[in-house]
Amino acid sequence: MKKIYIRFAGMALLMAMAGSCKKFVDYNPHEDFKVTDQDYLKTETDYRTMAVSAYTPLQWLNQMVPVGDIASDNSVAGGEAASDVLSLQQIDDYTLTPVNSTLTDLWQVSYEGINRTNYLTQYKDKNPGGQAISFTGKDALYGEITFLRAYYYFSLVRMFGDVPLFTDRRLEVKDSKTLKRSPKADVYKQIEADLNSAIAVLPTIQSQKGRVTKYAAQAMLGKVYLYENKFDDAKTVLESVISNGGFTLVPDFASIFLAAGENGAESVFEIQYSNNSPYYNWGGQTRGQGNYSVQQCGIRGLNGSADMPYAAGWSTNLPTQDLANAYAAGDKRKAITTFDIEAYKNANPSFNITYQVAPYKNTGLYNGKYLPRKGETSGQVELNYLNNFRTLRYAEVLLMAAEAENRAGSPNDTKAQGFLNQVRARAFGDATHNITSTGATLKQAIWDERRLELGMEGDRFFDLVRTGQAAAKITGFKTGKNEVFPIPQQEVDISGLTQNPGY
Repeated sequence: MKKIYIRFAGMALLMAMAGSCKKFVDYNPHEDFKVTDQDYLKTETDYRTMAVSAYTPLQWLNQMVPVGDIASDNSVAGGEAASDVLSLQQIDDYTLTPVNSTLTDLWQVSYEGINRTNYLTQYKDKNPGGQAISFTGKDALYGEITFLRAYYYFSLVRMFGDVPLFTDRRLEVKDSKTLKRSPKADVYKQIEADLNSAIAVLPTIQSQKGRVTKYAAQAMLGKVYLYENKFDDAKTVLESVISNGGFTLVPDFASIFLAAGENGAESVFEIQYSNNSPYYNWGGQTRGQGNYSVQQCGIRGLNGSADMPYAAGWSTNLPTQDLANAYAAGDKRKAITTFDIEAYKNANPSFNITYQVAPYKNTGLYNGKYLPRKGETSGQVELNYLNNFRTLRYAEVLLMAAEAENRAGSPNDTKAQGFLNQVRARAFGDATHNITSTGATLKQAIWDERRLELGMEGDRFFDLVRTGQAAAKITGFKTGKNEVFPIPQQEVDISGLTQNPGY
């Protein structure tokens, strides 16, 4: 949004200099630019191409996943030293201030996504030239657009609370310094409206992997309802996904996170990454098509034989021993979620593994779900890993439905147990670890299961906040302050936004 403001200011200066000059009044943008707004959205192809651009900022949000665990009891920032990626160290240590490059980037990327979706919304009925463009599948395409806008706003509201809300158009010159924060209840209301609109028009299956489906929108809406404590609404929409979506739990948990496991039977929605267009710009490390965060969580200085599958990384976002200890004996999720490199080395002597101990906040554990693997990157290798983020998995749908049933106005703990125990049966490979508790004990079991199932996938901090457990679980967390992150200082300075309490 700072960039938007700077652009606005430049345009305002140009207008002031132009005064009453007739040439300026009659100015045609084509005098200076080959492509302008007047050239957009003239054909179906234009609409579909621009819709793809509305997906792109999803890739740029990849630091939200490490933040969601580093801010919690699941992981530490790690890295080379206390100054290594200082923005993540501050989040980890709860010394964060409004001047934080990671949080600023997430804010800007989310609003970039919103501006792109709003541009398409602005010209849904008529293009910039005033022409109506209709084509088969246009309503379904706009279902994807409204889902994406809901996703970007959900990312913002759960990180920052009250945020500026605008939906009818992209920001223009006149909007500079006029933005105000809307109550989060209003933001959630808009998210609900967008997702319900998407559900009404989206297909249940897309021909291209990674595009939003009706079931992805329903699962997302169910998640939003949980954040709003609307459990009866949540259970209805989530059970529609369970009953009609045709999703199944993959038998081998670790296989979900392999390249071969992308967009599989358990995938409800994944953020797609690619190494087909190598990216080299370290000044915009999150702006390529590759998943930059994969390099972050790799093992520093890792070497081994040619058949050893893993590649080296930076030892950032290290799982805690507390997370590892949360897994019961026999839980197959532990080995991949809290990957123990020393145990792996001892179990595979033929790989001749050597590595460097993580220099800072070493735990001996690594995020095996997104550990860098050989042959999965290109160009500037650190910036181009192809690993998709498994953003909504069927296992999470089951756990969300379990929570909704348990916390509904008329609880059905039998159904809640059934959904929960499907996830546990996959984790242990048997039915002897089923949960039979009810009421508040069952609720806590479901919350605990979310940590075990979704560990290192970026949800833990937000789960602890929404369930009221954060102060008891997170060292340094202050009630009344740390439920949200600070509004980036440059947005306070430039747009005049109010700051969150305590910052």
